[in-house]
Amino acid sequence: MQRQEPSLIRHFFSFLAKFGLDGFILGILGVILLAYFFPGPGVYHGTVSLKSFATYGASLIFFFYGLKLNKEKLVTGLSNWHLHLMVQLSTYFIFPVVVFAVYKLFGPENMPMLWVGALFLSAIPSTVSSSVVMVSIAHGNIPAAIFNASISSLMGVFLTPFWLQIFFSSSAGTFDVGDVVMKLIVQVLIPVILGLWLNPRFGRLAEKHKAQLRYFDQSVILMIVYTSFCESFANHVFDGYSLSELLLLGALMIALFFAVYFLILACSRLLNFKRDDRITALFCGSKKSLVHGTVMSKVIFPNNPSLGVILLPLMLYHAMQLVICSFIAQRMAKKHFSA
Repeated sequence: MQRQEPSLIRHFFSFLAKFGLDGFILGILGVILLAYFFPGPGVYHGTVSLKSFATYGASLIFFFYGLKLNKEKLVTGLSNWHLHLMVQLSTYFIFPVVVFAVYKLFGPENMPMLWVGALFLSAIPSTVSSSVVMVSIAHGNIPAAIFNASISSLMGVFLTPFWLQIFFSSSAGTFDVGDVVMKLIVQVLIPVILGLWLNPRFGRLAEKHKAQLRYFDQSVILMIVYTSFCESFANHVFDGYSLSELLLLGALMIALFFAVYFLILACSRLLNFKRDDRITALFCGSKKSLVHGTVMSKVIFPNNPSLGVILLPLMLYHAMQLVICSFIAQRMAKKHFSA
């Protein structure tokens, strides 16, 4: 039995991977449950706390991200500016406009914090690793995917606060965009630039240990999710939400994905993109980054007891996009080989 157990575990995770689910998503569900039953460690505000570790860990994530960036790979995809423009407009224009239009139609009277979370989701950067993986599976333009995912991350330092300023000012709220941009520069942009500067010396080492660095990234994200939900559960902010409302939120996240996906598909066909460029536009333009979102949320919504609720749309969208994109990428791969 002892010999079969690891094999059974591997088969279990392989089965989940077919549906786009992995240990990280299960880990997110696990820490949310942990926060519900044991919120104490997450709400502790001492000198050495999980929150302080999460803050420093977040900056390290972006330092290692910069360390892994290869300047030559970025330069390779510079010339395809039509594709780059399509991806960045999808991330920072189509997404915010679609969500904001729905927000204005239905208003924030019900579930206001979930609306804040949805608006925040619409304004954050695209994913990096998972976008490149999906493009690779579907046989798209990989250099362009790397370029767009990387540039999206850097642009988010400025464009995410810009959109949130528009959203919150129109809702009669207050949002100090200058302060947020400065904090994001310190906690996100400077670590990336430092890592990029050290890439010629330590880039190969970072690439060699990218699996371990990925586990570090995920551990920090799980810590941020845990502390955020500890605050929300401790302050009973979920008490006003029913299961049907949360299921509706999940359905709306799926609808948002397909709305953006088909808009990108229509624009790509209108612009006569080649198959590999169209795949890159679809996967890079329709995804949102849980890593960047959780890190940015700590800066944009500091000490907010409702942060767990605000992050909920992003976490649901993250899970949905992985599942849906896995199916689509595998289907595109089969069409590629049968062509």
